[in-house]
Amino acid sequence: MRFTKMEGLGNDYIYVSLFTEKVEKPEELAVRIADRHFGVGSDGLVLIAPSETADVRMIMYNADGSRGKMCGNASRCIGKYVYERGLVRKEDLLLETDSGIRPMHLQIRDGRVMEVTVDLGEPILDRPQIPCTFDSEGKTVPVRLDDREFAVTPVGVGNAHAVVFLRESVDTFDLARYGSLLERYPAFPEKTNAEFVNVISPDHLRMRVWERGSGITMACGTGAGASAVAGMINGFTGPNVRVSLDGGDLSISIRDGHVFMTGPAAFVCDGVYPAE
Repeated sequence: MRFTKMEGLGNDYIYVSLFTEKVEKPEELAVRIADRHFGVGSDGLVLIAPSETADVRMIMYNADGSRGKMCGNASRCIGKYVYERGLVRKEDLLLETDSGIRPMHLQIRDGRVMEVTVDLGEPILDRPQIPCTFDSEGKTVPVRLDDREFAVTPVGVGNAHAVVFLRESVDTFDLARYGSLLERYPAFPEKTNAEFVNVISPDHLRMRVWERGSGITMACGTGAGASAVAGMINGFTGPNVRVSLDGGDLSISIRDGHVFMTGPAAFVCDGVYPAE
């Protein structure tokens, strides 16, 4: 099976084109190939497939084999892949995901995709639709994780997110401990991505993420969008925000009721798995 490894701000996945390859038992393959010691190493597996309703379809699996509905960084990578590999030669294209159709705009220079803007759709604040089961109707809900209580803002951006604004630095915060607990908090029946955020200024956030099914990752595009939405509804930020993640910066714009994410994507390598 031929594959391509790509990364968006360090959020790396193994990409396999179903236009040319066949993949059996992708849940099991995701676990094997994502292993950073015995596999290729990645945050998960993404299948690039034909679509009957859009230009191309994304089917993604987290590193633990669970199915993901949407991934912002993977969306940008697919935009770069399909354009530069000649599958879809369009600057504006439609991506089918498990959370709906996502329009994308490619910024192209000298035949190369420099950045991709993804319309992440309308953020979901209605809690049953996120889904989560908190009874409180406030912007935030109190969540106790071991010895600490956090004010959590639940937001849906193609998948579930729990955003926490911290006074202490996210760079020294125990992300592994509290992120793993928040991912599995009982009020999120399908688990959740967990974002811990510092407000640097009204147009700048610093965010670290524990991703559902993958753990700590360098970046999360939908998480950046969710953090920007949470910042805006809590009165911390405006509609245009730079979100600084461990792997770099994303630009988030909230306009016309939609969340737009802009950032880079890059090829890492091509290969064959298992090795021939």
